[in-house]
Amino acid sequence: MSSTDVRGSAAEKALDVERVRKDFPILDRTVRGGRPLIYLDSANTSQKPRQVIYTLDDFYSQHNANIHRATHELGEEATEAYEGARITVARFIGAADETEVVFTKNVSEAINLVAYSIGNATAGAGGSAAERLRLAAGDEILITELEHHSNIVPWQLLCERTGATLRWLGVTPDGRLDLSGLDELINPRTRLVALAHQSNVLGTINPVADVAARAHAVGALVLVDAAQSAPHGLVDVTALGADFVGFTSHKMCGPTGIGVLWARRDLLERMPPFLGGGEMIETVWMERATFAPPPHRFEAGTMPIAQAVGLGAAVDYLTEAGLAAVRAHEQDLLRHALSALGEIEGLRILGPTEAVDRGGAISFVLAGIHPHDVSQVLDDRGVAVRAGHHCAWPLHRALGVQASTRASVYLYNTHDEIAALTDGIRQAQKFFGTA
Repeated sequence: MSSTDVRGSAAEKALDVERVRKDFPILDRTVRGGRPLIYLDSANTSQKPRQVIYTLDDFYSQHNANIHRATHELGEEATEAYEGARITVARFIGAADETEVVFTKNVSEAINLVAYSIGNATAGAGGSAAERLRLAAGDEILITELEHHSNIVPWQLLCERTGATLRWLGVTPDGRLDLSGLDELINPRTRLVALAHQSNVLGTINPVADVAARAHAVGALVLVDAAQSAPHGLVDVTALGADFVGFTSHKMCGPTGIGVLWARRDLLERMPPFLGGGEMIETVWMERATFAPPPHRFEAGTMPIAQAVGLGAAVDYLTEAGLAAVRAHEQDLLRHALSALGEIEGLRILGPTEAVDRGGAISFVLAGIHPHDVSQVLDDRGVAVRAGHHCAWPLHRALGVQASTRASVYLYNTHDEIAALTDGIRQAQKFFGTA
């Protein structure tokens, strides 16, 4: 199946939001003394449709068994469901082969897996692909200032272990990557470039393909954190030009506890295992072991089987909804939100203020009111948002703020909910006397 087949066409009909909302049971509940739930925190974790919930229930009630080990019928069914989910995910991201898809606990584990393998690659084995994985003193890793901590801390730790140097691209005042120094920062010493496809704070969509082309020109590898872009159908691994891509299920209508690392097959074949245990082995003697081929080499022990099957169901759900239609709906909500928030005196939107190369996460600060207080007032009115540094402390420092309030939209949100958000913000200003 091609990426066009998976994503749909721009000509498909508009998203039926009311029908979509009926698929999400949690949207029927009330909070804070009977107020309707208005959930604007999907960049943190998304809600789950009945189709995914049913899939989990059906697996546990009808097919539950361990995979790849049992020869009985339940074991065969569980293995087929698990490996079927891998195929579904591979098609969703345009992978050449399902064996390029490794299941992990989350995107943080996916990034750590790559960092560990790079730090433990040995010389003299695996040819040129393995040589590209090795890191030593004098080598450089390039990240950006707008990364989630999950795409900063693993590289800090790797540099500490190897003596390599960590460098980074800054951000412009309007929340875009500052690419003015790219040719100096990506140089013959650069071994890896790691960057987010879409900022979890600013919504900024980065020019990954352009950065990847520059990195590959000097022989560097490229890792992309797609945690915020995969839920919106924006990930095509071929178009991105990356060597590694990580994303997570719980932000894309799927269960918690399951994530994905996609990597080029030739690299996976040369990478040492991340964890040791059952299933990831080929043969074991008392003094040594040989390892299974990818992807199973990186899936030690009993995996989150039901969660992987649930992720497959989530991908099917998003695909059936029509990713082009979902994206169009989200962009419509984003334009509404940016316009409405821009009219509130004393409110500063962090990052781009136009819906161009931008996703649906909007972080803002309100003059004279702490972000946690803004969040509390909104919560009292049934509006769920996030407040804090959103696991992106360096970015907040670069923008001159300690924390922010973040609202994020997804396929089940409505224009009425955007109006409720802005009304709640104005109520916070009145409550704290800053209106």
